[in-house]
Order: sequence, then C-alpha cells, then structure tokens
Amino acid sequence: MTSKAPHLEPTEAAGRAFVRRAVAGSIVMLNLLRFRDIADYTATPELAPASPITGEEAFQRYIAHTLPFLRESGGSIECLGKGGPFLIGPADERWDMAMLVRQHSVESFLGFASHRAYLAGLGHRTAALEDSRLLPLTDANRPFTKEAP
Repeated sequence: MTSKAPHLEPTEAAGRAFVRRAVAGSIVMLNLLRFRDIADYTATPELAPASPITGEEAFQRYIAHTLPFLRESGGSIECLGKGGPFLIGPADERWDMAMLVRQHSVESFLGFASHRAYLAGLGHRTAALEDSRLLPLTDANRPFTKEAP
C-alpha cells in the first residue's frame, strides 16, 4: 500500500462543496474505515481507556457514543460491515470496515455533525482510524426491477 497522508476529517473546501451541492432529500454516507493496530489517544487523553485497545475497539466506543445523537437527528446506521480483500479493486488496498449512515437531509447531517455532545466523543474515532473515506451518496432516482429487461 502506498504511503499517503491519512484522510480523517473533511477539508474546508470539501465541506463547502458538499453544502453547495444543495442535495434535496435523504443522503447516505459511505464510510470506508482502516483501523490502527493500537488506538492512538494522544489528541484526546481524557477519552483514553486505562490500558491500550485496538483501533477497532476504539471505533466501537465511538459508535456507542454516537448512536444516541445520530438517532436524535433522525439518522440511522444502515449497514456496518467488516471488510476484507477486494473482489474488484487494488490488491494492496484494504478497508477494515464499511459503514452506511442515512440522514433525512444535509441539514440534519450538519446538525448532527456539529452537536456539541457528539463532538465530545469524536476523539474515539480519531484514535481508532489510520485512514478513512467518506462519500455522500444521493438517490440516483432510477427504477430497478428484479428481472432483467
């Protein structure tokens, strides 16, 4: 795997572009997550457990902290799945987990993402992740059928 800078937070430019898309209706956030072997709580020592834990364990703490605020905002985790080798994709690239999070609107997502109590536990996510991707998905509004035409 190539050594590149990790992507853990949106850039200011990416955040502006996301808001400018003016997406109407629900949005699904595709999260690709690569965990650290050992969680790094250097940036948020007040959240650190008494003894070291894995990145995946730290991410589970993040999920436990986040769920009440996500649900309060009308959001939900649609899928939380363990990764593995790609069927189609680079052999040297790995993602340990994929997560789909649905929000009713961009506004509800932004409200959730800026909630003070939610932000207080964000350090678990930062400690957990070696790298990540976040791709907002919108409904392509195409009807699909169970049978091929």
